Amino acid sequence: QVQLVESGGGLVQAGGSLRLSCAASGSIFGIDPMGWYRQAPGKQRELVAVMISGISTNYADSVKGRFTISRDNAKNTVYLQMDSLKPEDTAVYYCNVRAMVGSRWYDYWGQGTQVTVSS
Repeated sequence: QVQLVESGGGLVQAGGSLRLSCAASGSIFGIDPMGWYRQAPGKQRELVAVMISGISTNYADSVKGRFTISRDNAKNTVYLQMDSLKPEDTAVYYCNVRAMVGSRWYDYWGQGTQVTVSS
């Protein structure tokens, strides 16, 4: 099994920054892609950013130019640097990875971390 531990959420004023981390552990033979989703109250979960093969990145239009996704392969950790935060960024942020356990690939989700941006 794979465990994902998220950290870095919190309360910040508009214009501020936060950095989220998600560390994967377990019997992992490969892990890709790694990404972040978010879910605001009353809304569907949406993709925020994803990194594929440690190189290619995709971002939601709403966060382009403000958020940066990165990963540390040695630590099986993915980060989300969030700058110029806006109140509409308020949501629970979830880490999502696809990991190889044994000979099969599985999807895993983190427990979620709350990000609240005050105006």
